[in-house]
Amino acid sequence: METTFNTTDVTREFVRASGPGGQHRNKVQSGVRLTHGPTGIVVTATERRRQSQNLDVAWRRLEARVAAALTPAAERVATTVPARVKARRSEDKRRKSQRKADRRWRG
Repeated sequence: METTFNTTDVTREFVRASGPGGQHRNKVQSGVRLTHGPTGIVVTATERRRQSQNLDVAWRRLEARVAAALTPAAERVATTVPARVKARRSEDKRRKSQRKADRRWRG
């Protein structure tokens, strides 16, 4: 498993999973909770029956979440409204204004 962060920064907890599953689910601590200290990201995996499988799933999730958190957001590029859109908007406003004026009661 190739990580983009230091694995010593991660604390592991083993928990009992909740939900259906009967005695095995209620007795065995097969759920895994990983906490990445520097970022505070917490991931859990409780859907598998074995602790080792849940640990693998949790590590994959944590890697993905940490990579997403550490990746800088792409810089946004300012755009302008095209002239034809401005013209159409202006024309729509003019028509709407005229309709309202035509509804007005002149007494």
